[in-house]
Amino acid sequence: MTSAYDKPIPIPANEDLTRPFWEAAKSRELIIPYCKSCTNLFFYPREVCPNCFSKDLTWKTMSGKGSVYTYTHVRQAVHPSFQSANGHIYAIIELAEGPRMPSGIVGCEPEEVYVDMPVSVVFEDITEEATIVQFQKS
Repeated sequence: MTSAYDKPIPIPANEDLTRPFWEAAKSRELIIPYCKSCTNLFFYPREVCPNCFSKDLTWKTMSGKGSVYTYTHVRQAVHPSFQSANGHIYAIIELAEGPRMPSGIVGCEPEEVYVDMPVSVVFEDITEEATIVQFQKS
């Protein structure tokens, strides 16, 4: 049986391509796709490397450290179901290992966020089955 879900964040699809990412998040680990052919780290998960088009991919554990590459303060919901999420911070995080990934920033006020702000990963259980990756000020 699943638990009630009352947050506006959509539950991540646990499909074959992304399943390792979500399972790692549930275990409090941040992993990113890695190309064994050209050593490219990238995000979002894909079936082929966006650099060399190789299918020889695996996953690498990241440190969970990074910085804010860019961000926005979402002040108005784009859909009524997201109304309670007004005021959240959406960012592109540049991981210490190089790749960039979209994520939320939590634990600070929008006025405190700035480009190049150091961040570290946090994991939020949104249901018993689903955990999302977010970042907080380091």
